Amino acid sequence: MANQETNVDPSLSRYARQMRYPPIGVEGQKKLLASRALVVGCGALGSVIANTLARAGVGKLRLVDRDFLELNNLQRQVLYDEGDVAAGLPKAIVAKDRLSKINSQIEIEAHVADVEHTNIVKLCEGVDCIVDGTDNFETRFLINDAALKLRLPWVYGGCIGAEGQTLTILPGETPCLRCLMPEPPPPGSTPTCDSAGILGTIIGVVASMQANEALKILSGHREAISRTWNVFDLWDNTVRQIKLDSFESQTDCPACSGREFPWLSGQRGSQTAILCGRNSVQLSFPGRAAISLDDLATKLAIVGSVTRNRYLVRAAIDPYQLTVFPDGRAVIGGTEDVAEARSVYAKYVGN
Repeated sequence: MANQETNVDPSLSRYARQMRYPPIGVEGQKKLLASRALVVGCGALGSVIANTLARAGVGKLRLVDRDFLELNNLQRQVLYDEGDVAAGLPKAIVAKDRLSKINSQIEIEAHVADVEHTNIVKLCEGVDCIVDGTDNFETRFLINDAALKLRLPWVYGGCIGAEGQTLTILPGETPCLRCLMPEPPPPGSTPTCDSAGILGTIIGVVASMQANEALKILSGHREAISRTWNVFDLWDNTVRQIKLDSFESQTDCPACSGREFPWLSGQRGSQTAILCGRNSVQLSFPGRAAISLDDLATKLAIVGSVTRNRYLVRAAIDPYQLTVFPDGRAVIGGTEDVAEARSVYAKYVGN
């Protein structure tokens, strides 16, 4: 074995064990290094996905996340530590820095942004697949619209409690998310990680399945991609694989057949989000002029305790905590009432 490994191209030597797996081999590894993936969300699922793809040698990773780190993230978000939380850094920035130290051979982009209809097409430019690391259906339906329009494969994943599910979508070949779920669940109709909790173990299972599907796509093995909706319950020790044959025979999907993309056009979706388990509301303002973080920090220091870095300003103004980004986007902690959050924003940041 040692003699065989001495024949490996030095530029590929870190992937020697992976290349020994026949479906990958040297050619598959070269395809991975030439490939590009977009990971939407760098939280629980996204941190595991990004970590796996970086170590596997996906040549370019584009990481996008709107959020910053908090202590309760560390239970299930594998790229971060207590120092990162104390620094108040955005997840995408920390993820890029950590992964660059793990694999300097690949290119990693970090975008601190909310993925929305105004930027998702740009974020998809040049990538070969999209992997879902989000925590909300609104963004997933937006990803589905963009993937179908751009003919990009994408891998859906979701978790709550000890349960999780994955689905790989190949536009034009397999049912899309809207084939299986014509509408997002109504707000408040499904449990959240705040109400039902979540185990790190299910994150590891689902994210690993997602990353594995992405590796199949990026290494040129679409024939090996899962054609089932996979549902796991680790507490009850069950795995269900739901065949998609009945959905494939449907011809009335407005996205697949009708080429209607209301989330991508901005007809559907909001500019606010109640953040899971955070007692917080995110407010977004597409098209707003950039904010001077220096000026805002000075302004907020008069009324509260302020910390800032190059990516955000955070102010504790009892009973709220405001985190504001340069594009005007903000997370208002201390409430889940959107109207109240907007009022706090207007009062302390401005209209």
